[in-house]
Amino acid sequence: MFLKKFFGDKAFYKMTLSVAFPIMLQNIITNFVSLLDNIMVGALGTEQMSGVSIVNQLIFVFNLALFGALSGAGIFTAQFFGKKDSDGIRYTVRYKVYVSTAILVIGTAIFLFLQTPLINMYLHESSDSGNIALTLDYAQKYMNVILWGFLPFCVTQTISSTLRETGETVAPMVTSFIAVITNCTFNYLLIFGKLGFPQLGVEGAAIATNISRYVECFIMIAYTITKRSRFSYFKGLFKSFKIPRKIFKDITIKGMPLLFNEFFWSLGMSLLSVAYSLHGIAVVAGYSISATVMNLANISFISLGASIGIIIGKHLGANEFEKAYDTDRKLITFSVLLSIAVSIIVIAISDQIPLLYNTTQQAKDYAAYFIKISAAFSFVHAFANASYFTIRSGGKTLITFLMDSVFVMVFSVPVAFSLYYMFHLDILAAFPIIQAVDIIKVIIGMILIKKRVWLNNIVE
Repeated sequence: MFLKKFFGDKAFYKMTLSVAFPIMLQNIITNFVSLLDNIMVGALGTEQMSGVSIVNQLIFVFNLALFGALSGAGIFTAQFFGKKDSDGIRYTVRYKVYVSTAILVIGTAIFLFLQTPLINMYLHESSDSGNIALTLDYAQKYMNVILWGFLPFCVTQTISSTLRETGETVAPMVTSFIAVITNCTFNYLLIFGKLGFPQLGVEGAAIATNISRYVECFIMIAYTITKRSRFSYFKGLFKSFKIPRKIFKDITIKGMPLLFNEFFWSLGMSLLSVAYSLHGIAVVAGYSISATVMNLANISFISLGASIGIIIGKHLGANEFEKAYDTDRKLITFSVLLSIAVSIIVIAISDQIPLLYNTTQQAKDYAAYFIKISAAFSFVHAFANASYFTIRSGGKTLITFLMDSVFVMVFSVPVAFSLYYMFHLDILAAFPIIQAVDIIKVIIGMILIKKRVWLNNIVE
């Protein structure tokens, strides 16, 4: 009975992997190339790597705000798909166009006019040998170029998120694969000036990212046009910009908490990075390495979390509540166990990974330590991630807002700054304490899932 309760049969895992594997493979490719990018930029020096890392922390907030806004409408997309309502899906796509345009304009304006004070939040005097002025200069050069890639990124995310929510996960995966290979290739050519290309350093890395984003955007648009008979919800998308008032209101009420959640969660994570940066540029560099590695390592449970939203959302839209509950329990178990297996491998090679970087020994030591601690707590983050997507799939976005972003801002961030300013702990003692705070989130998630507050059909 225990095995039947928490583990599925062969058909269950085949179904799960058919949804999760393309998302997982897409994320693996993307994050592996991000790792290569990180290594290539790291080859330029500590200040270059730190400058790019700081900008990427800031852009992370923009990306997650966009993801949250699209995900809010995506809850309805998945359930309209389960209901086989093409008109409903079309309305959600229009909503995505509106909200992504607003985020694009606001985000670009902020990064254009406030970039220097934002970057300076991460730069602090310390005992290490990092050059703060040089780091700021590299960060600004990278930022001014990377902004040109925001538009195609928004268009791509609007299309690809809709395709995934309606069961088409292969096309976004293939497109992403082409984009990351493009990015990696031009990174090599433009960062180091190979094959007759100019040697542009961090600016070359930004240009390469922008090229890949325009390539990805063009492919996604071309794909949806050539396959428009298959995706009926894209037909007539711009013949009218109308969204029925009730649907607009429902998406806004249910979806806006997701936008604010992703914004404040990513802001919280960026503030955590600011807290880490208080310990010096070597910590910024070490954390950059660790974060890049762990983004790759955590793909297993992150992809399964996204799959939970798709699989469970379809069951809820079809009013299959008991099946949704049983399936969710098995998916969470799978996610946690997979994260543990990956973490064991990561810990085993954690001392070797920083050797790939051209940075100080102190930064390498910090990186190895951060990787070990982060991997040890990976199963905690896996359960919290699965809980988030489960509760979100039933439209309980206010609850996810409270247990995710509010939690980070109220608990994790104050703890991080308190450990530095009040208790004067060094980063080696503070980092595991900050990671352990998420155990509280796991307990909250377990209670909410067991109470079945998320078993709702929101498109009836």
